[in-house]
Amino acid sequence: MLRPFRRRADNRISFNLGSCVPVVALLVAVPLAAQSAPPSGPAAPPFTLTQIAGYPFPSELTAAPTGSRIAWALDEAGRRNLWVAEGPDFRPRQITAYDRDDGQELTSVQLTRDGRYVVYVRGGDHGGNWSGASPNPLSLPVAPKIQVWSVPFAGGPPKLLGDGDEPTVSPTGDAVAFIRDHAIWTVAVDGSAPARRLFAANGDAEEPQWAPNGSSLAFVSNRGDHAFIGIYTNDSTPISWLAPSTSRDRTPRWSPDGRRIAFVRTPGTGGAPDSLLAQRRVRWGVWTADVATGEGRRLWQAPATVRGSLPTSDGGANLQWAAGGRITFLSTIDGWPHLYSMPDTGGTPLLLTPGRYMAENVRLSADGRFLVFAANTGPTREDIDRRHLTRVPVDRAAPEVLTPGTGIESSPVVTGDGSAVAFFSATAQRPALPAVMQSEGGSARLLGEDRIPADFPAAQLVTPRQVVYKAPDGTEVHAQLFARTDVTGKRPALVFVHGGPQRQMLLGWHYMDYYANSYASNQYLAAKGYVVLSVNYRLGIGYGNEFHHPPNAGAQGAAEYQDVLAGARWLEARPDVDARRVGIFGGSYGGFLVALALGRNSDVFAAGVDVHGVHDFTTPNSGAGRAFAASAGSGRFEEAPDLERARKTAWTSSPVASVSTWRSPVLLIHGDDDRNVRFAGTVDLVRRLEAARVPFEEMVIVDDTHHMMRRSNWARVDSATAAFFDRALARPHD
Repeated sequence: MLRPFRRRADNRISFNLGSCVPVVALLVAVPLAAQSAPPSGPAAPPFTLTQIAGYPFPSELTAAPTGSRIAWALDEAGRRNLWVAEGPDFRPRQITAYDRDDGQELTSVQLTRDGRYVVYVRGGDHGGNWSGASPNPLSLPVAPKIQVWSVPFAGGPPKLLGDGDEPTVSPTGDAVAFIRDHAIWTVAVDGSAPARRLFAANGDAEEPQWAPNGSSLAFVSNRGDHAFIGIYTNDSTPISWLAPSTSRDRTPRWSPDGRRIAFVRTPGTGGAPDSLLAQRRVRWGVWTADVATGEGRRLWQAPATVRGSLPTSDGGANLQWAAGGRITFLSTIDGWPHLYSMPDTGGTPLLLTPGRYMAENVRLSADGRFLVFAANTGPTREDIDRRHLTRVPVDRAAPEVLTPGTGIESSPVVTGDGSAVAFFSATAQRPALPAVMQSEGGSARLLGEDRIPADFPAAQLVTPRQVVYKAPDGTEVHAQLFARTDVTGKRPALVFVHGGPQRQMLLGWHYMDYYANSYASNQYLAAKGYVVLSVNYRLGIGYGNEFHHPPNAGAQGAAEYQDVLAGARWLEARPDVDARRVGIFGGSYGGFLVALALGRNSDVFAAGVDVHGVHDFTTPNSGAGRAFAASAGSGRFEEAPDLERARKTAWTSSPVASVSTWRSPVLLIHGDDDRNVRFAGTVDLVRRLEAARVPFEEMVIVDDTHHMMRRSNWARVDSATAAFFDRALARPHD
C-alpha cells in the first residue's frame, strides 16, 4: 500500500512508496516549512475508484458487407470478448469466452461477406510501436503470441488460423490474408487447412487488399526509402508493380470494377538535409494505376504548404473509391480536416464538409454512395468539444448531423444492406455503448446496457463544463472543468494534460480506451473534492490545422507549455481554489508536460504525477526523440543548416534541462515494456532527480506496456495518483 508522508523531528517530510507490487520503494527527505492549520483536504468521494473503473469499453465495431450483421469487441474489467448482433432487433450476444484480465487485446475485427464468420486478432499492442511480440503483462513463462482467429457468428469454439496480424477477409468469404514475418500469408476462414505463405517478394509486405471479385491481391511493398504497390494473382503469374518510382506509395484502393487502383503517393526519403526548426511539409497526391498495364497517372496533388501536408489525424488521407466514379479523401488544405470528392478521371476536388470542424472515423457505405463519420460540430458552441455522427453523400456538399445533442457519438459503420448505422454512444455520465439507428437518422437504440455494472456511479458523476481561455501569445485554448458544487471552501486543484499529443479530450466519456480511463480518473478526483481542469493544449486535434501544427512546439520550442501554465493561472484565480495547492498529472506526452511544468514552475505546481512521460528530446527514448535523431542525420557529412541551434532548442525544450529548478515532489509511473516511450527515459530522469535532491516516488509496472494492457494495472495507476495527491496536497506548500 502507499504510505503517507511523515513529519520528522528536523521539520522535514519523508515519504515512501511501499509494497505496492510491482513497485520499487524509495525514501527521499526534503525540507518543508512549518505550517499553521491547513485548509480542508480532499472531500469524501460518493463512490469508490473500483466502482468507476468498472465501466465496459467497446471497440472494433464492424459490419458485414451484406445483410445487417455487426460485431464488436468489449472489454469488461480486462476480460475482452467479441459480441455480435443482427437486425432488425440487434439483440447483443457474446460469442467468445475469454475469462481473465490477461492484457491480450482483440483487434482487426471483421465479418465475412455473408456474415457467417467473425475474424479477429488476439494479442499485440496495436496502439504502440509494433515489435512482433505480444505483451506479457502477467509475466507468463510461455509468452503469448499475436494470432489470427475466426469464430462462427452463430457461436462455437474459436479456430486458430495462424500466428500473424492485419487480416483481411476475401470478398468470396472463404479465405483470409494476413501478415506474418513481413510477408503475406493466406488461410481458409474456417481453419480447415494450415496457413501458407502466398508469395515471395523483396521488402516488407503491408496493407493487403483483395480485388472486388477475390481473384487477386494488392499490397504495399515497403522497401525502406521507397515503397511500391504490387498485384499478386496466382503462383504462375509474376507480381505486377503499379507505376514504380522513387516515391513511397501506400493505401491501395480498388475501383468497383477491379480494373484500377487508387493510392497515395509521397516522396521517398533522401535529399540534402533541411532545416530542423522549420515546420515540415509532407507532400502527397492521389494517383491511380491501371491493373492490366501498370501505367499510372496523378489525379490530384496537394499544395506544397503546411496545410497541404498529408493529414495526421485519424485515418490519414482516408482514401476511398466510391460509387458513381468518385474518389473521396481527407485533406486540411482549407485549415480543417475535411472530406473531399473528385471524379476518378481527375479534376478539381469538391469540398464535402465545409465548416469549422473536423471529420474522423470515416467509413464508406457498402453501396459506396455516402460517407459516415464523427465530427465535432453541431448547433451549440460546446459541440466543438464533442463528437456527433454525421453523414454526407459522396457527390455533393450536403453533410447532415444525425445525432445532435450533448452526447459523444463515434466509430460509425453502415450495415451491408444500408438499413442502419451502428456506432458508439456515450454521455458525460454514461460510458460508451454500441447503438444503432436508421441510416437516414432518427432515434438511436443502445445495445448492451446491462453490461454496465449495477454499482456504476453514473448519478454521482459531474457534468464537465467547457472552459475557454487564452495563452500569453493569444492562442485560444479549450479545456473541461470537473468540479463538485457541493464542496465549500478553498480546495486543491489539478491540471490534467492528455497524451498523444494528437488527441482531444471531450465533454463526456472518450471513445479511445486510454482516454476513457483518463476521463474516469478526472471524475474520481473531482468526486474527492479536487477542482480538475483538463487542458486541450496546442498540438491537439479538433481546433483546426494551425492549432494542430503550431510553430515552435515540441522539440522546436515547447510552445504548447504556455497553454498548460495558463490553465494553472486560470485555476489560481478561482475563488474555490487554494493557489498554493495546484498539482498536475498526465501520461505520455502529457507526462512530458508534467515534468516540464515541475522543472520550470515548481512555484506554480506543488506536485505532479508523470506517467511514462517523455523527458529528453535529444535521445531516441521516445517517438519524438527518434524523429529528431533521424532528422538530424547523425553521422552524415552533410548536416542540417541549423543543426546546433536545433539541438540546443530540443535540449532546452526537454524536462531534463530544467531539473536544476525542479523543487516539487513527483510520482513517476512507467511500465518497463513500453514500446512508445522507452523505460530508459524514466531511469535517466530518476538518476538526475536523485542528484538534485528532488523529492520523488516511483512505481514500476513490470512487463506492461505504454497502454497498460491489463485493466487492473490502470486501476493501480489511478489509485496511486489519487493517493499521492492526497498526501502531497494535503497542506499548502510555500
